[in-house]
Amino acid sequence: MHKSITHINILPAFLLALGLASIGILLSNAIIEFKAMDRTVVVKGLAQQQVEADTAIWPIVFTEAGDQLDQVTAAVEQKQNAVVAFLKLHGFSDEEISLGQVTVVDKKAQQYGPEQVGLRYLVSANMSVYSQSPNQVRHASSKISELAKQGIAIDGDRYTNRIEYLFTGLNDIKPQMIEQATHNAREVALKFARDSDSTLGKIKSARQGQFSINDRDSSSPHLKKVRVVSTVEYYLVD
Repeated sequence: MHKSITHINILPAFLLALGLASIGILLSNAIIEFKAMDRTVVVKGLAQQQVEADTAIWPIVFTEAGDQLDQVTAAVEQKQNAVVAFLKLHGFSDEEISLGQVTVVDKKAQQYGPEQVGLRYLVSANMSVYSQSPNQVRHASSKISELAKQGIAIDGDRYTNRIEYLFTGLNDIKPQMIEQATHNAREVALKFARDSDSTLGKIKSARQGQFSINDRDSSSPHLKKVRVVSTVEYYLVD
């Protein structure tokens, strides 16, 4: 009677231990499979393209000096008309030409200025050309010496007075550049998978980088380099 009771007590314990061992094996396999699925590779794909600017902003600034303010302002007005005539001669319309602010500096009115100021008044005129024909702007700006012959010295040395070339057609080339960047990323991932004796799986995540538009070089600001980098994470399968 004692032996049968002992046998009955041991059997459930044995079955429980066997069940726990089986669950442990299953969990171990599940963890291994989960870690295998978590094997990934992160790659970056670059796409870049050279384009021409489609818009140009040309600031035109000149200064007139003198001791009689009325004479100086009259000279500035006359020169403004001459600049407008020059621009129209090179094909720009009234809509593309803007007359900006005219500023006057009275050197004698400056509190901490020197007693000997030379010519008292400095009058600066600001104009600009906004055109969707950058090549036309480039051609006209190369002929600026025609204004110098009329006594009009255009201030183009300062950074703020340089011609600004813009590319506004980014949305038109975005899809093909994103496709190219993604393709290049996949090529890198495939090579990595082959080198590691793995197979490239599905995409786990993807991030599109910011598009950048920069001058191709300092001497050709009308030529732009558009660039984007996409980051893609792929699963690796043994």
